[in-house]
Amino acid sequence: MKKFTLLLALIFTTISFAQTISSKQEDANVEQYALLSKVNQYYPDITLSKTITNFYVDGKIIDSQQQFDLKGTKFSSYKLGIEPDNKKLLFEYVSDETGKVYGDVSLFNGNVLRTTFTEKTNQIEVSLNGKSVYLKKLN
Repeated sequence: MKKFTLLLALIFTTISFAQTISSKQEDANVEQYALLSKVNQYYPDITLSKTITNFYVDGKIIDSQQQFDLKGTKFSSYKLGIEPDNKKLLFEYVSDETGKVYGDVSLFNGNVLRTTFTEKTNQIEVSLNGKSVYLKKLN
């Protein structure tokens, strides 16, 4: 009987904490587009697009991503995500020319700070407002 009661308690607890995640493809909101515009101004390899897929829980955005048609481009993969506070985005792209490149771009005191990891060259780069401030090749 104890096992049965424990199982029921576990099932009802899990159900009560379950959340429904929904997604909707829509135009970027004002804050998202402002972030994308500012980032693209300094880093043109971060694509500027008005269409975005927002993921919602209880009516609040928990994640945002852009989808791209890669036909006719040099990329075999291109992913871009925006965090809910609209102050940071994550990127990852792959091409024959560059290999896998990924990192993040953040707004900080009106500046645009980018951290980039390039697997093909084994490099880490930190840039501020489009200018490299630190570059390190790992062994």
